[in-house]
Amino acid sequence: MIRDKKEQQMEQEVSLIDVHAHLDEVSDLSEALQEARAAGVRGIIAVGVHLDSNKKVLTIAEGNRGFVYPALGYHPWEIRQGEIEGCLSFIRDHIQECVALGEIGLDYKVKVKKELQWEVFGKLLDIAREHQKPVIIHCRYSHRRALEMVKERKLQRAVFHWYTGPLELLEQLLAMGYFISATPALQYSPIHQEAIKRAPLEGILLETDTPVSYGGKEARPKDVCVTMQEVARLKETEPVTVARKTTINAARFFQLPLRCPGEQG
Repeated sequence: MIRDKKEQQMEQEVSLIDVHAHLDEVSDLSEALQEARAAGVRGIIAVGVHLDSNKKVLTIAEGNRGFVYPALGYHPWEIRQGEIEGCLSFIRDHIQECVALGEIGLDYKVKVKKELQWEVFGKLLDIAREHQKPVIIHCRYSHRRALEMVKERKLQRAVFHWYTGPLELLEQLLAMGYFISATPALQYSPIHQEAIKRAPLEGILLETDTPVSYGGKEARPKDVCVTMQEVARLKETEPVTVARKTTINAARFFQLPLRCPGEQG
């Protein structure tokens, strides 16, 4: 198939960062990373969710330096009373090896008691504050409480993953300088679409949440291109504009050693 010059130019200029991928859960990892590079992905934030996951994330990042960057986390779905200190201790011991803490947060639809979730999330936020690390936040049905806890600790950098919360709360977190992330769910989720429409590009990061399924198909990091296209559609702007701005956002947010196309200085 013959592609027009505009499509070829966009491929050359597009430079993307997938800020949220569960690479430790991907069976075809080598192929997935190769496809991501070919699609214009320059960096992937690999998030952890429990102790074993965090160990795998560090190993994957070590084998893909300069492309995969590790985030260590403790997902609210994974909290078990007897495992908490072990996971927190590992995160403390390896904090300097990661670019962020995540995926962490609250989820009021799971059976883990809210009080226990608050305790663990609070300890993780304290670690982030102490070591000046950004946080990647999961907050299903708990957006208000999650934002309150982040604000209480005066954290400078936070991204609210796959934002589907109240729009008035969105205004508050954006005013604090926090980010929201966009996913391929923009293809069909009205509440996610509305949040991305409201937020300026300056407050948006792109992700895939690999290997989550969208429309019955498991995502891979290359699908951050789908996220980019959907944000461009909703914003009525060019995909290249979305790519440039969100990549600069991500590189600064995670303090990645990347020089982004179109960035000055």
